[in-house]
Amino acid sequence: MKKIMPWIVLLLMAAALYFIKRNQSANEPAHDTAQTAGEARGLNRNPSQINYSKHARCRMGCRHIDESEVKQILTEGKINYTKSDLKGDECHKKYAVEGMSHDKQKLRVIFAPCHTEVTVVTVIDIGKEWDCNCE
Repeated sequence: MKKIMPWIVLLLMAAALYFIKRNQSANEPAHDTAQTAGEARGLNRNPSQINYSKHARCRMGCRHIDESEVKQILTEGKINYTKSDLKGDECHKKYAVEGMSHDKQKLRVIFAPCHTEVTVVTVIDIGKEWDCNCE
């Protein structure tokens, strides 16, 4: 029995380590660029409707960004979790999604999903400072 005991302890430790690692990876946020609806953290990349806040429309005008570029960032962009606010329930989260538009602007768009719709909160041109008076 003395010869078998170290093997049993080693086997138990290996099993415990396996379960700890498995639970850690299950709790980590997904950083996949191509997340789909219902996947990690709830950003719907193909909403039934995209709404634009008054502020977002103003910023888009100042920065020469159109709806097709916003849709492109939504579908192809990468979520920047450090700039996102994911606290609260489904309709109070904000996702900062970044990417390059077809006009070669490096953009960050803040999306606020709620059920099957997404609202564009603001649009930022990361590469250039624009003169803009949006209140």
